[in-house]
Amino acid sequence: QVQLVESGGHLVQPGESLRLSCVASGFTIRRALMRWYRQAPGKAREFVALISRADTTVFADSVKGRATISRDDDKNTMYLQMNSLKPEATAVYYCTAKITSDFWGQGTQVTVSS
Repeated sequence: QVQLVESGGHLVQPGESLRLSCVASGFTIRRALMRWYRQAPGKAREFVALISRADTTVFADSVKGRATISRDDDKNTMYLQMNSLKPEATAVYYCTAKITSDFWGQGTQVTVSS
């Protein structure tokens, strides 16, 4: 069955970098629209970035210029590299895969605080 497992989230200080991973199983990520979302405490879930099957990437304005999304087909894994992190980036980060429907991982917590 389809499974998405995020990792890499932890406590960092403002200005630091972080790379999140999303390991997929049960399907090939090359054949899916892969996205990252996040949900901060008390706020709605929001789009962060996506990478299409054709390797087109799109970023939310809030992370544009400071984030990179990539995919390793051999490892069936997607990544989100975030640089110059700000406290407002504190959230649970989720990866999603759109295949026949949308599948979600359980999330990984990112906390940006001094």
